Amino acid sequence: MCGIVGYIGNSDSYPVLVKGLHRLEYRGYDSAGVAILNACGELHTYKAKGKVEDLERFCCDKDTAGSIGIAHTRWATHGEPNDVNAHPHVSENGEIALVHNGTIENYNVLKQALEEHGCTFRSETDTEVLVQLIQYIKESTKCPLLTAVREALSQVVGAYAIAVIDKRTPDTIIAARKSSPLVIGLGDDATYIASDATPIVDYTDRVVYLNDGEIAIIEKGKDLRVITFDNEPSDIDIRTLKMSVSQLEKGGYPHFMLKEIFEQPETIQDCIRGRIVGDKVRLSGVSENEDVFLGTGRIIIVACGTSWHAGLIGKRLIQEIAHIPVVVEYASEFRYSTPIINPDDVVIAISQSGETADTLAAIRLAKEHGAFVYGVCNVVGSSIARATDSGTYIHVGPEIGVASTKAFTGQVTVLAMLALAIGQLRGTVDSTSVRELASAIKALPVLISDALKLNDEIERLSGIYTYVHNFLYLGRGYNYPSALEGALKLKEISYIHAEGYPAAEMKHGPIALIDHELPTVIIAPNDEMHEKIISNIQQVKARGGSVIAVVTKGDSVIAGLADHILEISEVPECLSPVIVSIPLQLLAYHIAIKKGCNVDMPRNLAKSVTVE
Repeated sequence: MCGIVGYIGNSDSYPVLVKGLHRLEYRGYDSAGVAILNACGELHTYKAKGKVEDLERFCCDKDTAGSIGIAHTRWATHGEPNDVNAHPHVSENGEIALVHNGTIENYNVLKQALEEHGCTFRSETDTEVLVQLIQYIKESTKCPLLTAVREALSQVVGAYAIAVIDKRTPDTIIAARKSSPLVIGLGDDATYIASDATPIVDYTDRVVYLNDGEIAIIEKGKDLRVITFDNEPSDIDIRTLKMSVSQLEKGGYPHFMLKEIFEQPETIQDCIRGRIVGDKVRLSGVSENEDVFLGTGRIIIVACGTSWHAGLIGKRLIQEIAHIPVVVEYASEFRYSTPIINPDDVVIAISQSGETADTLAAIRLAKEHGAFVYGVCNVVGSSIARATDSGTYIHVGPEIGVASTKAFTGQVTVLAMLALAIGQLRGTVDSTSVRELASAIKALPVLISDALKLNDEIERLSGIYTYVHNFLYLGRGYNYPSALEGALKLKEISYIHAEGYPAAEMKHGPIALIDHELPTVIIAPNDEMHEKIISNIQQVKARGGSVIAVVTKGDSVIAGLADHILEISEVPECLSPVIVSIPLQLLAYHIAIKKGCNVDMPRNLAKSVTVE
């Protein structure tokens, strides 16, 4: 869960590298560093604990000249965050520098072997083991850098994306990947490397996504070469980026998270665009694989975190609309649970980044068992998008804030359309229901805009609850996952302990916690569970608890019971999580801001979890 940037061209690399690190800082912000090779063949490496701005301050009086460089922003896996453990790591002879995203699982074995050959280590990281191994192979066999990298990677067990520069191989960057993302941007007189496309979009829209088991040889003034780990040439597939610089800026908002919350009317419109034609839902991933969806007897959804919550909603949507049994699994547990996967199963993998390591592992397992894998992700050209048999992009644009907001509503919207598309195909939903739900989906952007008008009210409300230590979130039916997601948002960015529960389960344990110090957020729109959830509110109030209720406009009954109400527009029950999520996101945001938390970069978290 780290960000890699690289540059080779005719300009100074340092400004490009630092700007790229800022763009990738959502992937890791424990420490940062750069390694630059200048025209005299000198290798300068600068590293600093903290954020990229700390690195900039450290480098302000340093020699940063040089047109070749690699850089890194870190989320620690091996070794605490400090200057020594920060990347880039440099070989013992000071000639080779390397940056790395991923985990070297057998680093201890390799480290012991290298120590027996006299190698000494400065850091606690697995990454330093790899750069020392490359140096050892290069010196002991007198081979060129590329050969040394290939041989070193053949001895490594784990997931990685790397970029390497060498004083003795000037004008060259070697990059490689296995189970961790890496993209190469092709400019007119420069080439760029990054963990994702966000640092590249300023300079070019022509990119190459490295595949697993590929090595890129990037030489100044020469065409890009890509080979396999077995030294066979690979085809180079140049793609065009569909991303604008404005999507990567705050646009006047104080934080990316708030911007992304307020973008949701537009992002959901983009998510829907072209997919509802007349009274029908049209998803090419379904229409091009009709036999698969007609023949399947079960759907398995695999996801992590917020995407898992979306999957729980997707389960209910698909079961009610398409009449197919659905199970939802944490991707991190899926492959370790001896899963029974049948060849006629459809596995739906959900991931915002499309790079989640556990979800990719679940995909590989599903494909080994012959299942059809359908991806729901946001990032075009991502690993999951390329690994799945088919799928649907959510098209909500880059999400920079670590706590997911617009991706969650996009995922739920896509899953609603997917359920309708499958239901239409299988004949399990009548034309009237399709027409009504399709119309309701098209109305979501307007209803989200209406929910965003609660912002000022929620900002005032948040001041009452800024310094509580615990929260309870309750919901039923489609909004039980909304309760989980609301609690997760609060935990992620405010560091307040919060738990989401099905409301009916409150009396099976959590009710013991309720007193005047435990506020409860109850999601209570006007649906078939409305009368039952009123009883839950009464149970909380009877024990001295305070209640914040998310209700449908005009709900006078709950308004008379709850301490605070947040009113949303009427919406079909199956789509209510999209609208309910808006006030929950805003509540978490404003509480965190009042606590002085960094909502875009919460402690210990990174946006794209590319290690297990």
